[in-house]
Amino acid sequence: MKAVRIHEDGGPDVLRYENAPDPVPGTGQVLIELRAASLNHLDLWIRKGLPSVPKPRILGADGAGVVVSGDGFTPGDRVVINPGHEVGDGKVSVLGEHSDGTHAELIAVPRSQVYPLPGSIDFESAAAFPLVFETAYRMLVTKAHLQDDEWVLVWGIGGGVATATLAIANALGAHVIVTSSNEEKLARARELGAEATFNHETDDVAAGVKEITGGGAHVIVDNVGEATWKRSLDAARPNGRICVCGATTGPNPPANLHRIWWKQPGGLRGRLRAGEVWTRRAGGRRGVPARRSRRRPRAARGRGSTRQDRPAHSGLVRCLALEPALDLARPEARGREPSPAGDVLRGFYKWRRRWCRSIFKSCHDYPEGSHQ
Repeated sequence: MKAVRIHEDGGPDVLRYENAPDPVPGTGQVLIELRAASLNHLDLWIRKGLPSVPKPRILGADGAGVVVSGDGFTPGDRVVINPGHEVGDGKVSVLGEHSDGTHAELIAVPRSQVYPLPGSIDFESAAAFPLVFETAYRMLVTKAHLQDDEWVLVWGIGGGVATATLAIANALGAHVIVTSSNEEKLARARELGAEATFNHETDDVAAGVKEITGGGAHVIVDNVGEATWKRSLDAARPNGRICVCGATTGPNPPANLHRIWWKQPGGLRGRLRAGEVWTRRAGGRRGVPARRSRRRPRAARGRGSTRQDRPAHSGLVRCLALEPALDLARPEARGREPSPAGDVLRGFYKWRRRWCRSIFKSCHDYPEGSHQ
């Protein structure tokens, strides 16, 4: 078969379009003739050697095509491939990274990774869907527990994960703010449902987000890294959730520990989990999860626009990790009986409030500027 392979790490010049051995399907595998495959940022990292993988390697995580052979399918069936395969102990094997991928004419994958493709969806759309939507779904639904009416800030609209995040957040009844340095991408994002847009090169994103949301975003999706991390912390409301699934501008941003301590964000990672989107897909609209919340009427969309038919959010979002503690500390609010552990926690919270007040008073008493 023909395939695009790499034999060494490097730039685009290391890609070779060449003959490669036909894959031989093993027990429980399906052989697929690919009709479309997508290019993800993951493929660029693998090509560059981040991480370096055994060579030669066929890149490509996503693909769709027709079945050549395999249990449970008839030759000619249209299918789409789930790029992630759970191998146990919380580990996931991803096509193109841990095994040969979809940038080829044929591929053999486990039966559990193959899904029937409805005739209403073309191969190109199907191949563009899986990896980015799995990543976005895990961040928003599994980790951040995004709720109806919450605000989401998405950096860099136009990329695959960012666009998937916009679609899923809209489907769940959230309000989405997006950024880009490209006005055409911002205009397209408004057409797709973004309620506010900012140019992150010229606008004060954090200030704009706080003004629109009444205190900051509940959930922030940041796959940019060093260039946006500080502004992500600035734009998050106290106890907001920050989801990270990449670092295209660098993996070592300034820590800003004082802001992390003060805002107590939910430190969340957007790790791929292979089956989550697919097991919830039945009954959903094309390209979005099945779960959908009722949406209220929205105001006109545009830069810095927001809805005028309700007050801005002003409450704090409870940190997910504190839920068990809150159950103990405030049992009466949740219809539960008091407990000795709850008495201890209530005492701790009261002490913490007194301690914070004393710190603020001490800072206030210092000469101006010295506390900085």
